[in-house]
Amino acid sequence: MTEFELFRQQYPFDLLSEEEFQDVFGKASVKEYSTNEFIIHEDQEDDSIDIHFMISGLAKNIMHRSNGRQLSVRFYYPGDLIGVMILLTSGEMRFSVQALEPIKTICFERESFLQIMSNNTQFSKVVMDGISHLMKSLYDEVKYKSSSTDEEDDRELYKKRADAYMEPPTFIHPQASIEKAARMLQQQKIEALIVSEDSRSMLGMIGYSEILKAYFENDHNNPVQAYMSEEAYEISEQEFIYDALSYLKHHPTEIIPVLHKDKVVGILRQSSFFTIKNSVYFDLTYKISNSASVEEIKSLSPIYNERFQQFVRSLIKDKMLAYDIAELMTNYNDRIHKQIVQIAEDEMIREGYGAPPVNYCFLVLGSEGRKEQAFSTDQDNAMIMADYDKSKHKKKIDAYFSIFSRKINDMLNECGYPYCTGGIMAKEDKWRKQTDEWHADIDQWISKMDAEEIRDFTIFMDFRPISGDYSLAYDLKKYVTQKVQKSLNLHQLLMKDTLRFRVPVQPFGRISGIGKKRTLNIKKSAIMQIVNAIRIYSMKYGIEEINTVNRLDALAEHERFHPRDVENAKTALHRLMLFRLQSNLEQLEEGDTLSNDLKLAPLKKEERRSLREALIIAKRLQQVLELSYNRNRVV
Repeated sequence: MTEFELFRQQYPFDLLSEEEFQDVFGKASVKEYSTNEFIIHEDQEDDSIDIHFMISGLAKNIMHRSNGRQLSVRFYYPGDLIGVMILLTSGEMRFSVQALEPIKTICFERESFLQIMSNNTQFSKVVMDGISHLMKSLYDEVKYKSSSTDEEDDRELYKKRADAYMEPPTFIHPQASIEKAARMLQQQKIEALIVSEDSRSMLGMIGYSEILKAYFENDHNNPVQAYMSEEAYEISEQEFIYDALSYLKHHPTEIIPVLHKDKVVGILRQSSFFTIKNSVYFDLTYKISNSASVEEIKSLSPIYNERFQQFVRSLIKDKMLAYDIAELMTNYNDRIHKQIVQIAEDEMIREGYGAPPVNYCFLVLGSEGRKEQAFSTDQDNAMIMADYDKSKHKKKIDAYFSIFSRKINDMLNECGYPYCTGGIMAKEDKWRKQTDEWHADIDQWISKMDAEEIRDFTIFMDFRPISGDYSLAYDLKKYVTQKVQKSLNLHQLLMKDTLRFRVPVQPFGRISGIGKKRTLNIKKSAIMQIVNAIRIYSMKYGIEEINTVNRLDALAEHERFHPRDVENAKTALHRLMLFRLQSNLEQLEEGDTLSNDLKLAPLKKEERRSLREALIIAKRLQQVLELSYNRNRVV
């Protein structure tokens, strides 16, 4: 029995009396199964099926269809009970349960377990609620799939990504003549060509304006490289389409290259969007891109601009998913960040410091890096510079980036993005380093990290480039991903850190509020529990995605999360982020200080139910994580 002592306080076994615990665990044993081994097979007789509590690993259930194909209905994670549904339905629901990776379970003697369920109503209710929740999610999935139509999807403009509208790119070699470029534009009836040596990487673009200039100067036999534009606006294939639209609206002759990482995979042009209407978003982003001062940008900042706030309200009213609204808001913030970096760079030149002496990349971290922002946010950013240690101007370059980064952080603060209270900003030496220094620091971080530093590292993990030389960030991301995947100690520290804030929902659904006003910190106590758990699983399986929804999709693709569990996590994330957005909009309207505190008392019955269900999913993820990384505590 000593090996099972730690489960005395483990939910739901903490609902058992001492006698019941002794009875059910006294006849239990630990079992191990290797990959592909069956825990339960559908051809087993009922009296040979045991009840298992998963301690570690991952399993799936399988239904064999008459056509010979297998259907997986769900995955089992640490903390799940296996076999109860089959026994309670008297064998009417038959399926196999198979290990996806090595797993360990506590195997209960079924008669004693079912006897406890019969005697202990609280324990029985928890077990039955779990089964009921699974059946409801199955029903919801069938209902959702039967009701969704392509017509509905077409109306959701703000969910469309660039790759849905892009056309094939046309490339031209940099040494080809201007005359050849002119012929290609005429023959293909396109506005511009991508200049590339390998028909993948982009050196620049050449369009009618550059070609006309060459002809006026009688240079039409010269190579394209002499006249191409190197400063091209570009967009990632997975970015929302409205970012491209707001640019094209005011640059009607341009094309926009669409990139997958740093490779051109398509182009967008004005004719790609004939069916799409205008929006306030396009006007605001255009004004940001043409702002020349911090004062102009401040008036366009989300917390100061009522038109933008009204725009977000309209998206909520149209029932857009809250995590898609958060991504839209992040893209808007990205525009502001990029313009501020440019204004700071221009100011450096005006003040006599000159242009940046080496390549650099400005990074956003945390929720901005994950594209999960609301109105209540502060700065989390960093900077990478190309290595310059061997330069004879090292001190001068150090001083340049110290002044430059401080300007950026000061301007962002003025525009409604407060300084990070933890000092995670590019102006701090710790967060502004050369590539080699970042590599050395990451090695040091991972090998000697303590509980305090883990919080900084958690924010850093979700970095994303928004200005400068993106390749510096992509290379660093690969380096970090490889390092963290191998560090089990780091995974353990991250797990302990995320368990600092327990999801405040009690076994029977009561939500715990704090203080006289009964508030819930919706970010720390709920959203971050989902974000942190999914980040740790992504690290474990070497997934480079940053956004939580994208990480969930990747985990499903790698068969580490069942598609239904992914949908449940997405639903919880949507509901929690929606509460946060609505609370922020209310705070802005009433002139209150922006915070992540949600008042529980004013919530209507339906809102309370929605919040409770989301918190239960977040708590479940937290429990799965805790059991996954405590597996070695059971003999």
